[in-house]
Amino acid sequence: MSRKAPIPIRPKPPDAEVEEQIRQRAYQLYEERGRLDGYSIEDWLRAEEEVLGSRQVKAATASS
Repeated sequence: MSRKAPIPIRPKPPDAEVEEQIRQRAYQLYEERGRLDGYSIEDWLRAEEEVLGSRQVKAATASS
């Protein structure tokens, strides 16, 4: 029986600079919605995806 490493649910937490970028983008999304409450988790996850995704693209193009 082979042992497989567990699959992480989320990547390691972002550093403080990246977390601040996510926070700012999530707030922008909140403002773009007209400051409508009730979407904080969605805003955070979308901002996280955008910020981390753009960092991966930048890293990939920089190493090419």
